[in-house]
Amino acid sequence: MNVMNKTNQLKAAIDGPLSLDTLAENARQAAQAFIAAGTAANTVRSYRSALAYWAAWLRLRYESVLGDGPLPETVALQFILDHLARPLEDGGWAHLLPPAIDAALVTAKVKSKSGALAFNTVSHRLSVLSKWHDVNKWPSPTASVAVKTLLREARKAQVRQGLEVRKKTAVVLEPLQAMLASCTDGVRGIRDRALLLLAWSGGGRRRSEVVGLTINDVRQLDADTWIYTLGATKTDTGGVRREKPLRGPAAQALAAWLEVAPAKSGPLFRRLYKGGKVSKSGLSADQVARIVQRRAKLACLEGDWAAHSLRSGFVTEAGRQSVPIGDVMAMTEHRSISTVMSYFQAGSLLGSPASQLLSREAQPNHDSAEPDLGHD
Repeated sequence: MNVMNKTNQLKAAIDGPLSLDTLAENARQAAQAFIAAGTAANTVRSYRSALAYWAAWLRLRYESVLGDGPLPETVALQFILDHLARPLEDGGWAHLLPPAIDAALVTAKVKSKSGALAFNTVSHRLSVLSKWHDVNKWPSPTASVAVKTLLREARKAQVRQGLEVRKKTAVVLEPLQAMLASCTDGVRGIRDRALLLLAWSGGGRRRSEVVGLTINDVRQLDADTWIYTLGATKTDTGGVRREKPLRGPAAQALAAWLEVAPAKSGPLFRRLYKGGKVSKSGLSADQVARIVQRRAKLACLEGDWAAHSLRSGFVTEAGRQSVPIGDVMAMTEHRSISTVMSYFQAGSLLGSPASQLLSREAQPNHDSAEPDLGHD
């Protein structure tokens, strides 16, 4: 077979020449696969949920199909007005979503309950819509000045009327100790104690980071010190593995867990069967949240607890104990100082002399001579 015949066969195997400014369909699919694989599972789930909601809302509100083409800014404006509660003169609240459509969305199980959505939920769904348009190379309806202005003013109106962004209750030292005190129920208690202390003392780890740890990611230095290694995380996708310390009670709790649940490989934190038998399968991210909630309930703690409570609690407690914020961020791996500062400042102010001006220590010494301030 000569060179010409080989060339003809190659040409026959190709559908046609590629355009210089367009990706081939198989290349587009490969690119989307890379994006999907590089996105955290929780993020993928939240995007799917948001897009499912957009699809249902568009169908019911406009008899339109998501993906038919770019949406105009008026659709984004209507979405905000349909879902964000606005204050009324009589002190009540209202939103524009028709009750029949609201009920249909609940029936379709894309909405958990009827009524207005939280501001953060609306913001997230607008962000997902924007990303959806970016992927399709369409102009985003959320980028307009009108949409940004409405969203900003709606937020101000809600704040002025007393609606606040809900945050999960932070697990500072006292509630953490109460949760740990509840961990007396055999193997389950040993596992939960180790998980809570690693997630909290180890730098306020996200639940995805906790369930992603394996047996091979931890090693003991001495009786009081372990090292665990992080790979790719939500904010660090470079693949460089970073070591973090576990000291004191956290190290001892991890050693106790591995003593009752020894393994040469596999997930570090595993599920339990009835009777305390340890499974080979690892915990899910949702189970980490349920462990925090269960321990808070057993400790009779009031609050809105979740897995993120451990992360926010670590930062808040570090502020209370005046740990330098650089050291805190080295452990948590926060990229944005503004994100971590709200928790850090809340903790640091709890121990600030400015918050104790009426305490006995801060009261003036009436026995000392008073300065002459002159006359009015």
